[in-house]
Amino acid sequence: MPELPEVETVRRGLSQLIIGKVVSGEVHDTEKGFPNAAHDVQQFLIGASVTEVRRRAKVLMIDLSTDYSLLIHLKMTGQLVFVGETRFGAGHPNDSLVNELPDKSTRVTLTFEDGTKLFFNDQRKFGWMRLMPTIEIPNISFMQKVGPEPLSADFTAKDFIQRLARRPKTNIKAALLDQSVVAGIGNIYADESLWGAKIHPTRLVSSLTEAEMTLLYTEVRAVMNLSVEKGGSSNSTYVNAEGKKGSYMDFARVFRREGLACPRCGATIEKLRVAGRGTHICPVCQAI
Repeated sequence: MPELPEVETVRRGLSQLIIGKVVSGEVHDTEKGFPNAAHDVQQFLIGASVTEVRRRAKVLMIDLSTDYSLLIHLKMTGQLVFVGETRFGAGHPNDSLVNELPDKSTRVTLTFEDGTKLFFNDQRKFGWMRLMPTIEIPNISFMQKVGPEPLSADFTAKDFIQRLARRPKTNIKAALLDQSVVAGIGNIYADESLWGAKIHPTRLVSSLTEAEMTLLYTEVRAVMNLSVEKGGSSNSTYVNAEGKKGSYMDFARVFRREGLACPRCGATIEKLRVAGRGTHICPVCQAI
C-alpha cells in the first residue's frame, strides 16, 4: 500500500495537470469502484471545474467548483493516469501506466472539456473513488478517526508525545502504525524513524522517556520529509508522479537491509516480526 510520501507525490503531480479543467464526462464500471455516484454525477460532477487537489493521510481529494469533491483511495494496486498533452502515471507499476486506456483494470474514467482524461485503474478492486459534498468530508468515519498530519507545521513534539501517551501499554512500533495516533506513518517509515532514534520497536510506549519521544518525533519528520523529496519509496509496487520509481529506498538505513551492516555501528541488521509486520532493526543501536 502506498504510504503518505507516495500519496503526497501523486497530489503534487495532479495539481500541476488538472486544476482548472472542466469535467465533461464520467464512466465507471461497477458500484464498488465509484459508490453512490449515479445520483450526483450529472448535477455536481459534469460541468464542474477542478479547484484544488488535497491530501489527508493516504486519501486524495479533488475539490470541484460545485462544492463537491472526489475522494480517492488507491489501496494496494490503484493507479491514477492522466492522458493529454502529457502523460502522468502514478500508482501500481503495471502496463496500464503506459498502455492504451481504458483497459480491463479501469474503474473510473473522467473526461475533461479539452479532451484530456483521468483514469482510475485498480486491478484488485480494493481502491475506490467517491463523490460527496466537500463540507461533509470531515464528518466521514475515516476523517473522524485519523490522527494529525506528521509533517504539518502546527504538529509539535508536545502533540506527538501526548498522542503516544494514550497508548502506554502498546509497543512503540504498533503505536506509530496506528493511524488514529498519527496519520500516514507506514511500515517503512516506522522502522527508519525508530532506527534513527535508537529505539527498539518492541518497547512499550510507557517505557520511553520524554527525550526519546522528542528524538523520535524529529526522526519521523526528517524521514518522511526526505521521502517526499525523493518521490516516495516505491516499495516494489509504487511509482512517482512521472511514472518513475521513487528513490527513497536508495537512502534507507535499515528497512529491507537484513544481513547487511548497520551504517551507524556496523552490526548486522536483523529482521523481526513486530505488530504483525516485518520489522528491521540494528540489535546494537536499538538494544532493549
